[in-house]
Amino acid sequence: MAEDSIYNEMKKAGISRRNFLKTCGLIAGVIGISDIPLENIAGLDIPAGSIAKASGYKPELIVARALESKPRVPIIWLELQDCAGCSEALTRSQSPTLGDLVLSKITVEYHETLSAAAGFQAEEAKEAAMKKYAGQYILVVEGSVSPKDGGIYCTIGGKSNYDILMEAAEGAAAIIATGNCAAFGGLPKAKPNPTGAMGVMEVITDKPIINVPGCPAIPEVFTGIVAHYLVFGTIPELDDLKRPKLFYGKTIHDRCLRRPFYDAGKYALSYDDKGAKEGWCLYKLGCKGPTTYNSCATLKWSGGLSFPIQSGHPCLGCSEPNFWDGGGFYQGQSAILDKPAGSVTAAAAGAGAAIGVGMALANQAKKKKAHSAESSEKEA
Repeated sequence: MAEDSIYNEMKKAGISRRNFLKTCGLIAGVIGISDIPLENIAGLDIPAGSIAKASGYKPELIVARALESKPRVPIIWLELQDCAGCSEALTRSQSPTLGDLVLSKITVEYHETLSAAAGFQAEEAKEAAMKKYAGQYILVVEGSVSPKDGGIYCTIGGKSNYDILMEAAEGAAAIIATGNCAAFGGLPKAKPNPTGAMGVMEVITDKPIINVPGCPAIPEVFTGIVAHYLVFGTIPELDDLKRPKLFYGKTIHDRCLRRPFYDAGKYALSYDDKGAKEGWCLYKLGCKGPTTYNSCATLKWSGGLSFPIQSGHPCLGCSEPNFWDGGGFYQGQSAILDKPAGSVTAAAAGAGAAIGVGMALANQAKKKKAHSAESSEKEA
């Protein structure tokens, strides 16, 4: 991990002060900093409990001040009983891009899929990183884990996934369990669960754990949590399932674009009827949106393009525990529509807007670059 600050590292990479502040504004939007107490921001003399918006502090400047004083965060990423779906999704994240995330915001010291090294060289690199950054690194776990005495499943380098997890967790400052498999056991845990698959929080009980469920997890949710840790140096506020309230504090139903049809009692009853063609509510086709907490309806997928319900498919509830065994995907449910307990901000909606602006700017830049290249070819 570089000892220099994140800002200085970005300057070395040729990023201008203006673009740095744009990045800070985007990060502030993603983590909803205008509504969060700021007493943990390094280098700012702000009374405990102050709120950025109420105190007159510009969110982007608060983030900038923090990134000017903090070094990058080392990350060790494990893949256990998984399909690499969360890693695949992250490589398609557009806000921030994976390259920006790796080069400017964090330092991925070990990642089984993305590492250039392989075999014993990769294992040696992981062991060296765990020793060098003991007590400092964030451990990211993708995939479920088997119990210690439940048999040998998913061995890597001659070690069981349980031993690999316990070894890496010992020196971690915090653990992010990304995807439903790491958070709650996911598909490997589905009945009859031959490997005894469990979520990370069922095995590790003495470390801060942040669950980022989904199948796969939304990339921008993961990067938003890392951004929160970068700025505050702490994990975000969690619900009773250890999910960040910032992104999991509202149901998909709360923000769904088809919600007006639900309120009006207009439902699609098949995938080719009038209701389906006119975008009516999919609740009677088994949509789990009313009981599923996630930011799919605001952050969406594929660079903010769409999400399952918008594309005409019911929500499967993949960010909830035991979703695979929780009843038929296409069967209706008796939904509890009560709001989550406690005070939850509207930051997730703001995050969606901020990310949308960021991606729009990125797309504009790509178009200009492509247009310039096309013009050069014609001139040639």
